[in-house]
Amino acid sequence: MRKSYLDYAMSVIVARSVPDIRDGLKPVHRRILYSMNESNYVFNKPYRKSARIVGDVMGKYHPHGDAAIYDAMVRMAQDFSMRLELIDGQGNFGSMDGDPPAAMRYTEARLAKIANYLVDDLDKETVDFNANYDETAFEPVVLPAKYPNILINGAVGIAVGMATSIPPHNLREVIDATIALIENNNLSVSDLNKIIKGPDFPTGGIILNKEGIKSTYETGRGSCTIRSKTSFEDINKDKKAIIIHEIPFQVNKSRLLEKIAETVNNKIIEGVSDIRDESDRKGVRIVIELKRDVEHEIILNKLFKFTPLQSTFSSNILALNDGKPEQLNLKQILNAFIVFRKKIITKRTIFNLNQSRKKAHVLIGFVISNLNLDKILNLIRKSKNTSEAKKALMNEKWRLGEDIIELVKLIENNEENLVSSKYSLSEEQSKAILELRLHRLTSLEREEIKTDLNKVIKEINNYLEILNSDEILFKKMKEEMNIIKEEFSTERKSIILENQPDENYDEIKYIQKEDIVITLSHRGYIKRVPLKNYKSQKRGGKGRTGMATRDNDFVSQIFVVSTHTKLLIFSSFGKVYSLNSYDIPEGSLQSRGKPIINILPIKNDEIVSAVVPLPINEEEWNKLYIMFATSFGMIRKNKLIDVAKSGQQSLRESGKTAIKLNKDDKLIGVNLCRDVEDTFLSTTDGKCLRFPIAKIRLHQGLMSKGVKGIKLKDKNKVISMCTLIHSKIDISIRKEFLKYSSGMRKDNKTNGENSDFIELRKQEEFIFSITSKGIGKRSSAYEYRIANRGGYGITGIIKTNKSGDVINSFPVENDDEIILVTNGGKIIRIPVKDVRIAGRSTKGVSIFKIPDTEEIVSVTKVKLLDYE
Repeated sequence: MRKSYLDYAMSVIVARSVPDIRDGLKPVHRRILYSMNESNYVFNKPYRKSARIVGDVMGKYHPHGDAAIYDAMVRMAQDFSMRLELIDGQGNFGSMDGDPPAAMRYTEARLAKIANYLVDDLDKETVDFNANYDETAFEPVVLPAKYPNILINGAVGIAVGMATSIPPHNLREVIDATIALIENNNLSVSDLNKIIKGPDFPTGGIILNKEGIKSTYETGRGSCTIRSKTSFEDINKDKKAIIIHEIPFQVNKSRLLEKIAETVNNKIIEGVSDIRDESDRKGVRIVIELKRDVEHEIILNKLFKFTPLQSTFSSNILALNDGKPEQLNLKQILNAFIVFRKKIITKRTIFNLNQSRKKAHVLIGFVISNLNLDKILNLIRKSKNTSEAKKALMNEKWRLGEDIIELVKLIENNEENLVSSKYSLSEEQSKAILELRLHRLTSLEREEIKTDLNKVIKEINNYLEILNSDEILFKKMKEEMNIIKEEFSTERKSIILENQPDENYDEIKYIQKEDIVITLSHRGYIKRVPLKNYKSQKRGGKGRTGMATRDNDFVSQIFVVSTHTKLLIFSSFGKVYSLNSYDIPEGSLQSRGKPIINILPIKNDEIVSAVVPLPINEEEWNKLYIMFATSFGMIRKNKLIDVAKSGQQSLRESGKTAIKLNKDDKLIGVNLCRDVEDTFLSTTDGKCLRFPIAKIRLHQGLMSKGVKGIKLKDKNKVISMCTLIHSKIDISIRKEFLKYSSGMRKDNKTNGENSDFIELRKQEEFIFSITSKGIGKRSSAYEYRIANRGGYGITGIIKTNKSGDVINSFPVENDDEIILVTNGGKIIRIPVKDVRIAGRSTKGVSIFKIPDTEEIVSVTKVKLLDYE
């Protein structure tokens, strides 16, 4: 079994999948080219049916399926597969869209002109021949290629236990590098890389990653990134289109379009309004129309990132060298070709030398016959027949002059016919003399014979010079390659970028930095509006929330950030999503926005619990913590960077678990915080607990449930979490200040405060609390003493049967507004300054009168923003 498997593996490697380093061909391609040349289906002859070509190859040399032979033949005729097509096809030979070629009975083909330089000199004993599979014909082991086809057209193949992937190159560069190496074999791979800049793909494109090219040429392994060649066109005043002119090598154009459409439909790329394929025989032209006012550079770079518009070509230069698979660097490939060409030229020269000597040998006989014409005619007349005449000529010794003797020594392989300046005619010479027509005996014809002889002598001297001098041989080699270069070289199709683009592409560089207002509605509609569209709130002005309310919808969150701000979106299921603020659709002041489920992969039953804007300067992330709170009273403290930097791609594409929740538990709040602040938790029964963030244990992972923040009685739940300034004031001073400030508010006086109270008043925060029946108040944050986590808390507002459950508590400022919404669809907006300030352990007052059958279900704090 082991031996059989090894035999099979070597058969696949040598006879099927790996190209020969000398001609760059696999056996099937070599057999196709040889068969077409043998049948004279060459470039200057009429096209022949592909079915006939395939039949010849299969019947004589390649005993495999006709489909495989036709596929191999088709590839050699495709200008998007081959840098220089070896077959000139007529008919449908497939397309970049992956369309199959027409059946072989319809298409026609012949050898391309460049292929002539692969099969040329086959008839001059330059390569070895083996018997075909049934020993009825012979086929060449290798073609006597005159140029390094293995580099120019490349090769791809999968064998057993190994694979090859050789990129195509520019003919001019390859020949120039080969000639340079002939002239100086001490050139390094780096020196050759200066001549061969890199691969040159038939489909063009832009090549990135020069280090990958360098690795490929030095080790035989490496990769390069191919980017489509694109441009921008203006469709109208504020709309652009991305035009794709060239696509990466081996990328199926039809599938590329499908992938682009898929990324657009799946909201991975937004801002595309239409995709059209306008490609024709002149080349590729894909038009991607963009929506109004989108950043075209961002869309293009997302296309490079998420579609095959940018792809990687991995190189593995594996080829058969002396019949063995070897991984080779650039210099080894070129050296192997130079050695091969030297052998071919040597064999061809020997063949030509022998042919010239044979011709000169006969011409020497003619010269001797002219010098001894009467004697020869006399011998012929005396002979009874041709055979006797031939023997008479051969037996005669012919005296030669010194000039003829020197020619004989040059021409003859041995000097047996020349003894003591006398020459014996050979059988070939005697036969040629007897077959000589009488008109060749005229004086003009005798001169022509001498001219022919001198010409042949010159050829012989030329061949001997080549064989005796490597310098002349290499000169001949360079001349032949230069002829090919002059006739077939073209400009590079693939551009190699000297200045590599930043691989860590940051699309934010293309976003104009400006302040924006982001609003999120209760029903999950989100939008952004430039802050410049608002004006500062005038004292006593009515103000606006920045979104029109409709269908019982209202603004649930509103905040001002920059277009460079990154947002973390947390859902009630404990998941976190990442969103760039500039990816939020821009809207007008009165527009509703776009459903957030169309921007992020949020489920229909998921509710956005918190939107956390992150500092633009990512260095600040290391200094911040993030606090989670759940409805069951669990809290958890993490470093912000552990959440914001955790699997950034999955944060954007599918979200990630931020906190593990118990059954029926929900995430109700997420805050950025520092150790110098306090966390404030509130519950449905009016309890609240304030404790220092510095005393909370720091968690490392995101899959834990955290620790108990506040104990709950019965079926109570935590309804809010907020962050307060940490207070270090003495209890007695705090009590005195609260008593004093309460009295001052009643009398509406601020004069006469001592310096300590003035400072406390500047730092004073107020907690707004509201119940489901519209009972609410403001209380000084100083009234909520600092305790340890895990307790039951203290009363924040007295709950009664009439007041209903507490639904929210959070810090407010005097210029804020509160929006209250009932389950019956009623909405009211109340300025915070109109809400009464009362003590912590009080019931509060009626803020919103609602029917007995309704309850408040949502409370939102907004800033006062007005129209420009």
